[in-house]
Amino acid sequence: MLQLMLHAHPRIAIPPENRFLLPTYTGRREFGDLRDAGNRRKVAERIVGKGSHFKDLGLDRAAVTEEIVAGPPTVGSALGIVFRAYARRFDKPRWGDKRPAYHHFLPFVLRMFPDAQFIQIVRDGRACVASLKRMPWWTHDTPTAIAEWALAFDNCRRYARTLPADTFHEIRYENLVAEPDAELKSLCAFLGEDYDEAMSKPKDQATVAVPSHKKWHVATHQDVSSDQVAKWQQELEPWEIELCEAVLGKRLRSYGYDLTGAGRPSSRALFTYAKRSTRRRQSQRRRMLTDRVALLRDRHPVADQRSLGR
Repeated sequence: MLQLMLHAHPRIAIPPENRFLLPTYTGRREFGDLRDAGNRRKVAERIVGKGSHFKDLGLDRAAVTEEIVAGPPTVGSALGIVFRAYARRFDKPRWGDKRPAYHHFLPFVLRMFPDAQFIQIVRDGRACVASLKRMPWWTHDTPTAIAEWALAFDNCRRYARTLPADTFHEIRYENLVAEPDAELKSLCAFLGEDYDEAMSKPKDQATVAVPSHKKWHVATHQDVSSDQVAKWQQELEPWEIELCEAVLGKRLRSYGYDLTGAGRPSSRALFTYAKRSTRRRQSQRRRMLTDRVALLRDRHPVADQRSLGR
């Protein structure tokens, strides 16, 4: 919904989610010295290749490939070329990108795009867990979904404390659907853009910016409403609410979310959550450590050497 609201702005283009940005960054040393045009072609082929979701952008693979080959010798520049091409498709000067997984990797994104601005949308963790359970691509259990929300919360809180105020903006989902105009005006002020009323009607963009195969995004074709806010109360089982509130309670209260007073979860549920949480946090730490080691070995810059489209 927020992606479409931003895409509705006459100066901003936000493409569908991709699977090429993070692999391009983490695999950058596989491509070799990007001052070599042949190596830049390798980067382009990775970006436009199978499994990258590049096809959802509606861009010409060959044209984007050649633009990357002719472009500056960094992975940030190669990726920036793709996003600028998407913005050109709609005759817009600014671009952005949306993927929930970026909360794990904001330092990676900043290295490629040093003047990026970040927008975090916060939603009741119980509602997020219920939403994940509905997704056909979510193959994990409820404790894992809860652990993912907790990790996202903690990561974004940390970035909110460390990033400059003009680079990090937080929106609460419940406020956005209740008063979209007010929240979007605040967001536009953060971005340095004038508010446009089209932003409050994201469904008008759904057929353009939401791939038709993503059937789970059916709500994006409807008017903005608060219908989904409390839906988790009917969708989650009692034990799931108990576990959510036991392990997320402090975080939920910090955003003003009321707890139901559900009972204490079973020891087994708490143990499973602890195991899933530890695994995900260890995985994130390993990725960050691997990146720090790679940075010590990097001989060439990674940042986008062109304008970011602000």
